[in-house]
Amino acid sequence: MANSLVVRKGTDLAKRNKALFAAQYVRMSTDYQRYSIQNQAAAIAVYAQQKNLTIVRTYMDEGRSGLRIKGRTGLIELIDDVQSGRANFDHILVYDVSRWGRFQDTDESAYYEFICKQNGVRVSYCAEQFDNDGSLLSSIVKNLKRVMAAEFSRELSVKIHAAKLRGASLGFRQGGPLSFGLRRELVDEDRVSKGYLDRGQEKYLKTDRVVLRLGHPDEIQVVRRIFSEFVDHRKSAEKIARGLNRDGLPNHRGRPWTRGMVKYILLNENFIGNTVYNRESSLLRGKATKNAPNLWVRNKGAIPAAIDPDVFHDAQQRMKRRWEHLSDDELLSRLKTLLQKEGRLSQAIMNRTLGVPSVNVYDERFGSMRNAYRLIGYKLAWDTDWIERKSEFSALLQNNAADLICRLEGAGAVAKFEPGEDVLRINKRFVFSLRLARSWRAPDRKLIWTINRRTVLPRGYIVAIRLDEGNNGILDYFLIPTKAMTTSKIRFMDAGLQRFDGCRFGSTAQLAKAIIHRINGDARGPTR
Repeated sequence: MANSLVVRKGTDLAKRNKALFAAQYVRMSTDYQRYSIQNQAAAIAVYAQQKNLTIVRTYMDEGRSGLRIKGRTGLIELIDDVQSGRANFDHILVYDVSRWGRFQDTDESAYYEFICKQNGVRVSYCAEQFDNDGSLLSSIVKNLKRVMAAEFSRELSVKIHAAKLRGASLGFRQGGPLSFGLRRELVDEDRVSKGYLDRGQEKYLKTDRVVLRLGHPDEIQVVRRIFSEFVDHRKSAEKIARGLNRDGLPNHRGRPWTRGMVKYILLNENFIGNTVYNRESSLLRGKATKNAPNLWVRNKGAIPAAIDPDVFHDAQQRMKRRWEHLSDDELLSRLKTLLQKEGRLSQAIMNRTLGVPSVNVYDERFGSMRNAYRLIGYKLAWDTDWIERKSEFSALLQNNAADLICRLEGAGAVAKFEPGEDVLRINKRFVFSLRLARSWRAPDRKLIWTINRRTVLPRGYIVAIRLDEGNNGILDYFLIPTKAMTTSKIRFMDAGLQRFDGCRFGSTAQLAKAIIHRINGDARGPTR
């Protein structure tokens, strides 16, 4: 921590007792260098000396956006300390209004300040030209500053998006996940190559750019095999993935091939030489929205083609028409035939059965899987609300992952969540698989929670998030070694929860501490 953040108390006891106690809140994103943590702390220290305040606590959010409170562990901890009565100060010193936050809803900024005020803690903005004393003038200026702070982020977001669109139109890569069979090349302002970037590496000069290139020839052969088997041999994505795994062909993720990986390659225009940007956009870190094709930035011939355009076109047509020719009656007939064969239905059974469309096809055609089940007379013995709530549960899982990442990074770890696999990788070595334990009622009316084993379960730990009855809220968290999952599922019941003593936690804060403890204890173990 910088020297300017070290609180130095005076030695004169009488003088110190007369001083009021204050906490300082500092935040830096990537706005301007003048907003560095050290500069903010220096200005706050001058203000504290002028007001005869003694700084006893520092709350810091370094490298965090001010658009929302999510992920800002410093501000969250500050608000929690104030509300719980743990705060041993009656002033909060902030450099200016924008450091408190650039909330797009200015009422949110006011709300967090009101919480402090309601608990007897005053917020002061040290570099502002008004005194936050509640007067009419200060209230007007403060709210105007909040609007200006929010507007700055909106304008900056628009400018950055426009710059990215311009860069994409010139053939430069603007980020996003990289497909198998592709790699990134670093070039200077004259487009002279400076070498290839490995996974996780980034450019370090503003004048440098990143362009897309075809991957290793062995990878291109695999890509051509995928297109050939799909177009010429009429194989499904599932069957292609099984064949690749059977032949031991690796991919860029170091995991078994899946239908999703194969479909991603089949849909990727990069393999006919095109780069496409702005299919989706997410301004101000909001929810991603799909853009109309006329807003896409397509750069044709940006890289050498690995697949013949006619072959690629045939693949797109086959994927588009794969299930379009089937009538509603035919879709239901196939589902009913599968039910007669298997005795039950599930997403896993449908996905592994050739000739049966995916759950998404039935969702689009009939509104939901529940409606399709009802039309063929199939009634599950348990509640199927979770089928329609897949996106809700996915968001819940990702929110918990984001919360854990913030806490782990605060403890000095490096954590990254991988959606789809729902895996949290820590320090590029330790793997924690996040799973939701949904509740359901057994025939004897006892409440049961279940997590199912997935096809790919990396060595490490399972974080089981147990939901309440109705699956609307979180009850607690379990940290279980993957080696303990010897069967296809793990079940939890109220009567047997004592067997999880020592690995059951009531909050993400407790869970994060336990994860750090496990990492430190396993640091000398084999790489996961």
